[in-house]
Amino acid sequence: MFGAPYICRRCINASLRPARRRLLRSASTTSHGSFSPALLSRARNLASEHDRLSKETAESFDAKISRRIGELKSVSEALKEWETAQDSLKELNSLLKDPTTDSELRELAAEDISSTVTQLETLSQRLATSLTPKHPFQDLPCLVEIRPGVGGGEAALFAADLLKMYQAYCSRKGMRSSLLKYETADGDSDGNLPLAEAILEIETPGSYGELRSEAGVHRVQRVPATESKGRTHTSAVGVLVLPSLPKSGSEGQEMGEADFNDPESDYYVNPGDVRTDVMRARGAGGQHVNTTDSAIRLTHIPTNTVVSMQDSRSQHQNRERAWQLLRSKLAQAKREAREEEVVKLRRGVIGIAKMGRGDKVRTYNWGQQRVTDHRSGMSVHNLDDVMEGGHDLDKIIDSVKSWLGDREIEAMLADDEAAAGNSKS
Repeated sequence: MFGAPYICRRCINASLRPARRRLLRSASTTSHGSFSPALLSRARNLASEHDRLSKETAESFDAKISRRIGELKSVSEALKEWETAQDSLKELNSLLKDPTTDSELRELAAEDISSTVTQLETLSQRLATSLTPKHPFQDLPCLVEIRPGVGGGEAALFAADLLKMYQAYCSRKGMRSSLLKYETADGDSDGNLPLAEAILEIETPGSYGELRSEAGVHRVQRVPATESKGRTHTSAVGVLVLPSLPKSGSEGQEMGEADFNDPESDYYVNPGDVRTDVMRARGAGGQHVNTTDSAIRLTHIPTNTVVSMQDSRSQHQNRERAWQLLRSKLAQAKREAREEEVVKLRRGVIGIAKMGRGDKVRTYNWGQQRVTDHRSGMSVHNLDDVMEGGHDLDKIIDSVKSWLGDREIEAMLADDEAAAGNSKS
């Protein structure tokens, strides 16, 4: 009822260049932290809503309204600080323009203008960030799914390298992670072999918001160990980042949608739509392999979504993990389906094309020791540090977050433009 619509990266990435330039000029801050009228109007409307709802809750408490007030608080506070700094800058400029201002006061005003302009730039960025719609899964833990793409054995090796990179990154950042699934091409679960599929569960709340921009195709350019002529090969690995949903209902969750029993919720899966197959675990060894029916495969019949789990000796644990993964995949798919509808509506306004998970997002070039993100345009020439989950990986991830924020602001302005056009027609 109250939430601003969320627009995902995949739906807004490929805006046509002329429209992107026009919107970006409109969205970005100008000198001295001035905002475009569209962004400023949005900020003031949200701040007014915050004040109005705050007065309502002062008379009678409502949990839903209180959550909305919390969402709007950052916009309201950022706008007040920005307007205060703007007023200070106007007063200082007035002193400089006033011929009656004495020289000492004029000198002090000139010094204050410099610091106020710097402050305004910081406050402008904070205000722009507060205006960006919060992703509905932003505060959740996440599942990072890694699968080799084109490139055969080299792609499988690079997939294992990426898994180690994310594990090292989580360790350095203090994010709790565990290997939920690791399978080689023959179905083995030995984590020391090149993988066919891996799922890393990152249990720290907010890790989805931290890593959601890692989704996409990661390309590697290097000379394989088996290449006798020293030729560089190009391989690819697909990375999918899913929200990690609680294992049972909405207990202990603050999210209003996190209700597995509500058919209107993104998290609801009708058990009648899911076929369960119990199998014997496949693999190269181990006492439990091929001796107990512990492996579980779930098939969501309406969407033909299939997940399987065999890493645990316990059938119950494999079933629980498989359901967790299935719910995450279907919740993500429901969001993406709605976002596709938004794209269709917006495409008529600014010509936005689609960019899906299949698009290349990053290249790792071993020969040049270079990592380039194709969305933000950032390149770093310290590949070893990136693959070790080091600070250069932080730089890349932060650059993509900044890029994503700009695109989401563009999308908001596109929505405003479409709404204005519809109201006039």
